Amino acid sequence: MDTEGTSGAARERGVRDGTGARGAAVPHPARPVTPPPRPAHAPMAPPGTGAEVFLRWLRTPRPAATPGVWRFGYVPRPEEEPEVTPTRQLFSGALIALLAGWLLWSLLWNGYLGWYWMWPYYVLTPEAWIKPETGGEEVAGAIASYAYYLLVGGGIMYAAGRGGRWPEIWRRFIRPALRAARPAAPERAPAPEEDPATWPQLREAGAEAAAERLGADARAGLMRDVDHARIARAWQGVKRGRHSLAAFTAAVAKEGAAACPHPSGTRDLPARAARHDLATAQVRIGSAADDERNPYAYRGVGLALGPDLIGTSLLAVGPPGSGKTGSVVWPLAESLCLGALAGRAAVVVVGAAGAGLGGQDTYDVVVRVGSPDSVYDLDLYGGSTDPDEAAAVLAEALVGDLADPHPGGDSRRSTTVLAQLLGPYHAVHGRFPSVPELRRLLDGAPDALGALRTALTDAGHHAMLRELDARERQLGHPGDVGAVLADRVALLDRPAFASFFDTSGATRPFSLRALDHPVRVRVDLPERGHADASRILARLVLAQFTASVAVREDRSLFACLVLDDATGTITPQAVRGIQRLRSANAGAVLTLRTLDDVPRPLRSPLLGAVGCRMALSGLTPWDGQDFAEVWGKEWTEARDVTDRQIIAETPAGKALHAVRRVITGRAPTARAVTVRQVERERWSASDLAHAVPPGHAVLSLTTVRGDHAPPLLVDLRG
Repeated sequence: MDTEGTSGAARERGVRDGTGARGAAVPHPARPVTPPPRPAHAPMAPPGTGAEVFLRWLRTPRPAATPGVWRFGYVPRPEEEPEVTPTRQLFSGALIALLAGWLLWSLLWNGYLGWYWMWPYYVLTPEAWIKPETGGEEVAGAIASYAYYLLVGGGIMYAAGRGGRWPEIWRRFIRPALRAARPAAPERAPAPEEDPATWPQLREAGAEAAAERLGADARAGLMRDVDHARIARAWQGVKRGRHSLAAFTAAVAKEGAAACPHPSGTRDLPARAARHDLATAQVRIGSAADDERNPYAYRGVGLALGPDLIGTSLLAVGPPGSGKTGSVVWPLAESLCLGALAGRAAVVVVGAAGAGLGGQDTYDVVVRVGSPDSVYDLDLYGGSTDPDEAAAVLAEALVGDLADPHPGGDSRRSTTVLAQLLGPYHAVHGRFPSVPELRRLLDGAPDALGALRTALTDAGHHAMLRELDARERQLGHPGDVGAVLADRVALLDRPAFASFFDTSGATRPFSLRALDHPVRVRVDLPERGHADASRILARLVLAQFTASVAVREDRSLFACLVLDDATGTITPQAVRGIQRLRSANAGAVLTLRTLDDVPRPLRSPLLGAVGCRMALSGLTPWDGQDFAEVWGKEWTEARDVTDRQIIAETPAGKALHAVRRVITGRAPTARAVTVRQVERERWSASDLAHAVPPGHAVLSLTTVRGDHAPPLLVDLRG
């Protein structure tokens, strides 16, 4: 029994479409024919070692919360901040109330205020108890009198406690200390029908054998969070009718926690750098600062991201060293890799080699473009067999960053030029041209065009001959964009990439159409000496991703592209593609050093296309202005305080003011407070540039269902 999205039929389909049995590319023949060996599954702890930890994790409550809140063990807070009396004022008031109550009781007891307070006692008490004649009457009278004293004294102390806020002192200082001092009571296991470790949903559906085996593995310490999430995902496939209940029950009863494996056989990552909760698919990235600019309900609360937020895409902007990769990109990539092992996500991580995006053991496919020891290749045409589709994606990668690649030209004309060559070539050869062949065709080399024309004539492809004729008529014209395309293709036609982008059929490079599977992919871009080629490849991957996720068969699998540096990749088509990801159960994570790396006309559309926006410390005021505009304004309460000096008119008043001035060092004043409602920016450009501490960021969130969280000051180190 395979987990949903990783069935045997899916793996066979992966072999046919060039993705391999693990959702990975077929190795290049000039490189090692097999990837580095890896264990069938991660080593498990001895039985019983992690049982308590796992069960405690599984049984921890995860209440519903506002967007971005770390739900693991979350305790909801009130929406509004309660009024808290300052500690010094609280204790001084309590002491004064105690002394006042003590003084009042002393005055009553010693008769300085008369004995009228004893009148209820004399009225309600029998005469024999007040003037006893026997021992029994004397005892009864003593008991009654002391009870009355206790009642009056208790009333005085109750009034003093209410006036001195003694209950608040108990709640804030005494009771927390007594919890701290008392040993924690042992946790009690919940009832079997409420215990998630017993898998009650399986028992209700008739899979008792599977539930018994999973419960036994959990109690024996043989199950971990990835196993639980993976089997829960497979159970969702059973409920949706994708798998049979009998096959699921048999597989789980036989394999236990190891059932429904990921195609790689891996059951966990080699190591984890962030804190994850696979029950909610969240990864914790920090905590909301205890700052007055944050809503009270968020202050001090853990902040986390998951597919419900990343499904609206995330843009993080900050200078080098602000923590984009270590605090945002890698935790998210790690969370998505765990989600892939659980069979519910597919992730493609793109960045420079050595950028700190995890080791090779973290991924199923590692494409190291330009590296001779790379095991996997990259499909230049995205696995497409449609010339028009391949031309559109390739044109976006080659000239998408140019608003006008040539006077009178645009991206649509570039797509047309490429289609006029890719269509005839594919009709003759059954494949698309390699990089050197495409460069010669775009340059208009007579021998290349002549050979293609002869092959089309011999095969009788008259429609394709008309396409080629149109291309030849445009050669050399002032409005022809073929020369610009040829120059861009020349950046990929370098010796460092000679063994890559093969289309001869000897290899099947990795294609992003493999995102139908829970695959983990990392693409390392060549940075040194090939910066322009790296940007072309980054645009190529982004274009292929947005095109591939829209035509997936299984959209229940969350797909995400993590682009560590999106410089040079933001184009009008890319912005439109990002807007469409939400409806395809996909998302993108993009980082930028500055918004200046995005053309000015595209900055506002980009900020509007993504649902989650993050401004890290060190932002420039110009970048801060763009964020301030997209976050808008809010109504807030402004308090104007005015101090007016008090002028004494009587000699006694003047003397009192003189004494007060000697004690306080200031003249007596009367304070006037004016409260008014004003509209202010949530975060101004100046605040974003100068008031965000190092290691912090301002983050706004939007879920795929449309729920919003206001811009929050987040401590990424918390």
